[in-house]
Amino acid sequence: MDRCHDGPVSSAEPTVVVVEDDTNIANLVELYLRDAGFRVSLADRGERALDLVRARPPSLVVLDVGLAGELDGYDVCRALRTHSQVPILMLTARDGEEDRIHGFEVGADDYLVKPFSPRELVVRVQAILRRADPDRAPSSVVVAGGVEIDPVRREARSGGQVVALAAREFDLLAHLGAHRGQVLSRQQLLDGVWGEGWVGDERTVDVHVRQLRKKLGDPLPLTTVWGVGYRLD
Repeated sequence: MDRCHDGPVSSAEPTVVVVEDDTNIANLVELYLRDAGFRVSLADRGERALDLVRARPPSLVVLDVGLAGELDGYDVCRALRTHSQVPILMLTARDGEEDRIHGFEVGADDYLVKPFSPRELVVRVQAILRRADPDRAPSSVVVAGGVEIDPVRREARSGGQVVALAAREFDLLAHLGAHRGQVLSRQQLLDGVWGEGWVGDERTVDVHVRQLRKKLGDPLPLTTVWGVGYRLD
């Protein structure tokens, strides 16, 4: 499952190494982190994670405790702390107090118990980075035309005024904002916002787009690409 998105690294695109041997969880975490503006490298073994961190030090590591192989998450965290102060967010199915304490003792900065909300994970990552280095913490606010999209506060502002959006409307707007300039098909939007297992009519996207245009007005540069889908400019 190891996957690294190589290429030029922008200072506005901090890297997160995600160490998780459950492919479904790893892919979900990657999707949400990339939508929030992070560059993501994946590893499904502790040994590979250590290699990735040494080769290209990331801004943060998301580390599952229950890894298969010779090294579990505690081992990886302990090994990282011998040479790196990179922030570490641990993921675990263990919710006992002793497990959490052990995670902090070996050097974790935060602890998230499965099952977890991927949105909460993104917010925790952003919070850890702000604490670690406030001057370099990434801004998650996306500006498109006269609209500002703030995923952390879950606020949309048009002309400087907060506009009330339904939860799914905001999720759609944030997803379009994370892929600003890209044409996304209705199916891609359904997969990214409603989830790949969602069953329903693609026209659901059109209904939500109409609501966004109605509520946010002319400042929203949302273009219909006929026969394909939508693009936020």
